[in-house]
Amino acid sequence: MSNAGVVDSFDFLDGRWSVHNRRLADFLDPGSGWEEFDGHTTGRLHWGGRAHVDEIVFPSKGFSGLTLRLYEPETGEWTLSWSDSRTGRLDPPVRGRWAGDGTGEFHGVDTYVGKDVRVRFRWSGISATTARWEQAFALDGGEWVTNWVMEFSRA
Repeated sequence: MSNAGVVDSFDFLDGRWSVHNRRLADFLDPGSGWEEFDGHTTGRLHWGGRAHVDEIVFPSKGFSGLTLRLYEPETGEWTLSWSDSRTGRLDPPVRGRWAGDGTGEFHGVDTYVGKDVRVRFRWSGISATTARWEQAFALDGGEWVTNWVMEFSRA
């Protein structure tokens, strides 16, 4: 689905990656302090590139996560759904698409510590050997708080 450097799918994420994480202690409090830790992920394409599944492992945190990414031809959008080994629950998906500049932005709704939040995932800096993912939350009517950043490098 990607053509000559144009990012419109998750083909780039196929295979093995090392991941450096920066995450806020409290996802809604920008002053709560950042923690840093490493992880590694392995992803695989399915359905001719219209589906991507990966597992990310955080050895120092003692948990891992799975992401399911599905392309919907009817809408031209992707849905991204996350689950982790601590809960075994599939979180509500975020939905969106790739822009002409190679960034992907995906939005949804969820809850965090009992509060309804808007969720934004943003992919950028994509090359054969690098990628960047950011997560941000916002309370209803509030400003976005970027609370988790992953820097990917090809393993």
